[in-house]
Amino acid sequence: MNRRCFLRSLAAAPAAGLVHVPFLYPSEAMAQQPRGMAPADPFKPAEEANSPIGAGQGIHPGRVVWVRDANATTWDGVTGRWWDDANTNQKAVHGMASRLVQDLTGKKNDKQAWDALFRSFNQSRKLGSSGYRPGERIAIKINCNQDRSAEWGTLAPSSRNAPPGGPQGRPPRPPQNGLPSPHAIVALVAELIESAGVRGEDIMIYDATGIRNVGPPIYTRIRANSNPQFQAVKFLVGADYDLGGRVSPTPDLANPIRFAKGELPIGYFPQQVTEAKYMINMALLRPHGLAGVTLAAKNHFGSIHFPKDGGWSPRVLHNSVSRSLPMGSYNPLVELMGHRQLGGKTMLYVLDGLYTAEHNEGSAFKWASFDDHWAASMLMSQDPVAIDSVALDLLASEPRATQVRGHADNYLHEAAQAAKPPSGTVYNPDNSGGLASLGVHEHWNNRTARKYSRNLGRREGIELIARV
Repeated sequence: MNRRCFLRSLAAAPAAGLVHVPFLYPSEAMAQQPRGMAPADPFKPAEEANSPIGAGQGIHPGRVVWVRDANATTWDGVTGRWWDDANTNQKAVHGMASRLVQDLTGKKNDKQAWDALFRSFNQSRKLGSSGYRPGERIAIKINCNQDRSAEWGTLAPSSRNAPPGGPQGRPPRPPQNGLPSPHAIVALVAELIESAGVRGEDIMIYDATGIRNVGPPIYTRIRANSNPQFQAVKFLVGADYDLGGRVSPTPDLANPIRFAKGELPIGYFPQQVTEAKYMINMALLRPHGLAGVTLAAKNHFGSIHFPKDGGWSPRVLHNSVSRSLPMGSYNPLVELMGHRQLGGKTMLYVLDGLYTAEHNEGSAFKWASFDDHWAASMLMSQDPVAIDSVALDLLASEPRATQVRGHADNYLHEAAQAAKPPSGTVYNPDNSGGLASLGVHEHWNNRTARKYSRNLGRREGIELIARV
């Protein structure tokens, strides 16, 4: 049976209720590990605490805001699915989004906060001092890595997945549910339309990887809103099965990305993305079996096309982001973060951590750090290095996030020092003459106090505003 027929057969399958099963299948999490490399050791920061490197970005340089609200995530782990309205409090998630933008900008209301974000972006790019103007498009990149079937809750097809019955003697493996929160996406779209005044037709939500979709739980919630602006929001997907209402990516051959590692091919982005003026990178707060973590930087593995090496697939980049590579190694995430068509047009970084998954192929898990409750968290920043640094510290401090291993922070050192990285690589992905520092990196003082350099009164480094 070919892939298209298989996906059609899944579309006809009934949705299955998802139950959290604490048993982990290490072989799945490690399946992407490059051959010849030993399993990575537990993560240990490469430098001392509160030793910032790089230059902070944003209105308040290096600021990261973290909001946690246990009332937002009420799933009992058994009844229905975590993304059901009965299990996630949309009002609470809206409140989290509002608190995030206000704390990030220091403004008193959401309208002022969004205007400040747009103006900050334009001023920092020498595009004038105006805010958003109708007709300026905004691309929202979400991580739909596990959105691989026509209906959430059915088994996702993947060449890396074990058979659904599980190994002999082990419990049956549940359908994957490491998916983006529909409620978090709805909250972001509502902020843009209702607070920032953005037209729905100027908003596009996307993941361009070939087998991925933006599934019904996200699509129908936005389309169901009575405000016609919500119904005008666009969806771009790479999936080769049609759920209706989505468009397919067209590679923009005029805007290539060139990787410094010679054997990597030239890649391209969706033309629908390069035509946007602004981008919001809405990634997941999640460990990863190959890279250690998959946060804002790696989210753009779903933005790239290789004409002769897999099409809309990032697999040719996998070995170059392995957590088993030594510190000071080349990493293509830096080029994705710095390319003018991706990181160069990103006005905001958001991490969805309402129901965090065990790893990139895993199910939602409750955090020991939060008294055996869901992560129930969202993070926001204008600094891509700072937000991933804070997220790495959060994940590394959680005993159940077992896949945060090896040199998961190598790419953060490279990105913070992109002009003169430890690897000696010349990062010049868009042939513009090379990259400057892409943001500031450091690790907090400890997992209890969670203080970064600016929290300790210093003039450099990360500032974490935590409402937890």
